[in-house]
Amino acid sequence: MAMLDAADGKTRDVATAIAILRQRFGDRLQTGEAIRRQHANTLTWLDNQPPDAVIWVENADEVGEVVRVARDHRAPIIPFGAGTSLEGHVNAPFGGLSLDFSRMNKILAVNERDLDCVVQPGVSRKQLNDYLRDLGLFFPVDPGAEEATIGGMASTRASGTTAVRYGTMRENVLNITAVMADGSIVKTAQRARKSAAGYDLTRLLVGAEGTLGIITELTVRLYGIPEKILAAVCPFTTLEGACNAVIQSIQLGLGVARMELLDPPQIRAVNAYAKLGLEERPTLFLEFHGSEASARDQVETFKAIAEAEGALRFDWAEKEEDRRKLWKARHDAYWAIKTLWPGKDALATDVCVPISRLAECVTETQKDIEASGLTAPIVGHVGDGNFHTTPVFNAKDPREKAGMEAFLQRLAERAIRMEGTCTGEHGIGQGKAKYLQAEIGEGVAVMRAIKTALDPLGIFNPGKILPG
Repeated sequence: MAMLDAADGKTRDVATAIAILRQRFGDRLQTGEAIRRQHANTLTWLDNQPPDAVIWVENADEVGEVVRVARDHRAPIIPFGAGTSLEGHVNAPFGGLSLDFSRMNKILAVNERDLDCVVQPGVSRKQLNDYLRDLGLFFPVDPGAEEATIGGMASTRASGTTAVRYGTMRENVLNITAVMADGSIVKTAQRARKSAAGYDLTRLLVGAEGTLGIITELTVRLYGIPEKILAAVCPFTTLEGACNAVIQSIQLGLGVARMELLDPPQIRAVNAYAKLGLEERPTLFLEFHGSEASARDQVETFKAIAEAEGALRFDWAEKEEDRRKLWKARHDAYWAIKTLWPGKDALATDVCVPISRLAECVTETQKDIEASGLTAPIVGHVGDGNFHTTPVFNAKDPREKAGMEAFLQRLAERAIRMEGTCTGEHGIGQGKAKYLQAEIGEGVAVMRAIKTALDPLGIFNPGKILPG
């Protein structure tokens, strides 16, 4: 059982914390190895670092109880939603207690007239939208994984395919209720759409990856389901042309809801996985939301831009079942890669640059992939300058692993050099902490000061975000 000195110099005593909490939680506290490993990292090249115990909590008061015991014995706490994060957020490098929020999955209130709702952190994105559909409403943030929880999405400041129109979790969370490191329960805001009342505590906790507080309730924005939704697949002669079409449409203020770029290797993978039969060219997946007239106007404007940049044609999917098939294929990009290259490890990573540098960054990255001899399909939410690449490699081969890590470093450094970020939506976690200093400089010291002030014993998700 992992032991190390805590921030106050006292030894962490996880075993005693577990013994105390077992009396309180009974069978809702488990220490079996299989369960513990299931609650650690599984989706990237990072090692699986399991916690010492997993606790299923059911309300904020129980979270407070766990925090107070953990504080007294300096036991690390790692929040766990659905385990879909990609940078080792749920790993337990110092052992400790994994808090599983799957039982805190209630939709507490829907305020139709105000277009917001209150949910517990274990509510999944799919669960929420299934509930809202009959009300004519939806929650737009779509990171791809339907099982991703709203609490986890807030913790990593997730976004996804619809961010170009509806924004990220940063813009769509109005309030958070969280348990702080002293066991107190804090509400960060009211339901008003804006406020000038002091520090913005909501935005402080959105993206904090469970290092500053543990989310137990959220109020999020809702939107009306659009009158008309049009989706299309648009292949281009060149990757640069596809990127330039995106840049121009954003600069014109075109209200496209989704703009997803897939390069030829990624198209090959989704064709094999989803049986789409698309031409293996740089391709945009598009979706337009609006009234019947406005959606058609957006389409005509975008067609003119795209054709000037080498678009070959538009294949439309107006029926809901066709749209769902198209976007499911896009969301299954990672699993399509795993299937096309069986036996290989795959690492999904992302960067984000100012939209004006998108074409430059994507084409430089493509040349880097070719020069390095890597297989690394590119896919991205290019409407906001965010793109992903997924190198496939043999993690047990030191040469291949070293080549992949060198590529990741060049990719992050390239994005930062172009005034972008090493991560547009995956978060920092463990995997990208080494790039943070280069990206924000002395801002890291400010982050450390905030962390020390709010979590002086360092028990909340230690080993994440802050380098070293």
